Amino acid sequence: MNRAFNRKKDKSWMHTPEALAKHYIPYNAKFLGNTEVEAPKGTEVVKDAVRKLKFQRHIKKSEGQKTPKVELQISIYGVKILDPKTKDVQHNCQLHRISFCADDKTDKRIFTFICKDSESNKHLCYVFDSEKCAEEITLTIGQAFDLAYKKFLESGGKDVETRKQIGTLQKRIQELETENSELKQQLQDLEEQLMIAHVPPAGSICMKPQMSTDVFDMVPFSTVTPLEPVLASNGCPPPPPTTLPPDIRKDLFGAEPFDPFTCGSADFPPDIQSKLDEMQRQRWRGSKWD
Repeated sequence: MNRAFNRKKDKSWMHTPEALAKHYIPYNAKFLGNTEVEAPKGTEVVKDAVRKLKFQRHIKKSEGQKTPKVELQISIYGVKILDPKTKDVQHNCQLHRISFCADDKTDKRIFTFICKDSESNKHLCYVFDSEKCAEEITLTIGQAFDLAYKKFLESGGKDVETRKQIGTLQKRIQELETENSELKQQLQDLEEQLMIAHVPPAGSICMKPQMSTDVFDMVPFSTVTPLEPVLASNGCPPPPPTTLPPDIRKDLFGAEPFDPFTCGSADFPPDIQSKLDEMQRQRWRGSKWD
């Protein structure tokens, strides 16, 4: 493996600076995949990654799976990995996160680079298979690094920091949009639950709230709000309550009122009965004189 950035002095770059600074250089290759590595650079590090991904691809090939084709777009901002048909971006490896790039001198179809993942902060080794352009792709990535470094020196480091801030803000905006959509869904679920809770089931009877009663199941009397007669529809006071005949009147508890003068003599002991008799005589005398 050789690092693409340690090129020979007599070897010139393959593309114009404008092509990489204002546009991008496209390449087609087969993508063997990516795998986590322990170090951000090193020949032995990428060798182990290549062996691992080749073995995994051999197993998938025996199962009938083909190695997917991808399009690489290389510029001074990074390396994009896209679906060649739909142009959907599968991976966007920013240039300042790429720490190592190399092609395999023992297998001229293979080239790799190591990039630090922006979310997990893990170092991932990306491995590709290009039958004719492996070395050229490696040199193009090296040229992009060279131009980006020159631009960094010319801007005093502000250009790279600005891109980092823009990338951070874009990521934060995406997180806020995701959070906002989740909150909207939660609010919609709560509204649906409230609607279900307030709608009575079919066939149910809505009961009116009852007034509080005392231990005898009666409405308690309040001296603060005395009862007032309610006028009838013609403006006249309502008729007095109907008085039941004496023989069927009952007390508060539904029992007939007690009258000691109407009780039989066998209902009381002799001493009490004698006092009742005396009271009856006095009552009779009083009514006679009246």
